[in-house]
Amino acid sequence: MAVDGPDLPGPAGGVTGPEVLARAIAERLPGRSRAAVVVPAEGFYRPASLRLEHGRTDPDARYTDWLDAGALAREVLDRCGPGGPGEYLPALWDLARDRAARASYQAAPAGGVLLVPGSLLQGLGLAFDVVVHLRVSPAARRRRAPEEREWELPAFDRYDEEVDPTTLADAVVLADHADRPALVLQGRLS
Repeated sequence: MAVDGPDLPGPAGGVTGPEVLARAIAERLPGRSRAAVVVPAEGFYRPASLRLEHGRTDPDARYTDWLDAGALAREVLDRCGPGGPGEYLPALWDLARDRAARASYQAAPAGGVLLVPGSLLQGLGLAFDVVVHLRVSPAARRRRAPEEREWELPAFDRYDEEVDPTTLADAVVLADHADRPALVLQGRLS
């Protein structure tokens, strides 16, 4: 399951976004007899030399160059999907140290749910069974984005225009106001 959307400050200065939602879902699934694991897409970002080749604040690079979608597919989705060995790599790249994470493969829980939170995940051909999209309008993104991350906003505008993630998702969480999200089911989940 993909949990797609921007990470933005929420109420009382806390961060809201795909990873927060994915972890909340993962906490509730064992009570429904489903084990869950969260594998953030950020662990599959490219090295800084590739990701930041056009500078630290290039919105086009943010949109196209940060995520190594091939590695995420190969090391997580394909391995946990049908015919795969039932294991996943929790991270390929350590962003803080800008070097290989050197993580070991982990066994996926039998009959469990794999949640991959991240930004700009749709439209890449990744084999997600279900996609939940956190929809934050352009106006709300501009209102909530910290000044040091405003350069990213055109990447999300382009994503909305080119991919239209709301129409591709199975469920949409309207998240203009992080303290009052609203769930809209569509597609296979409705």
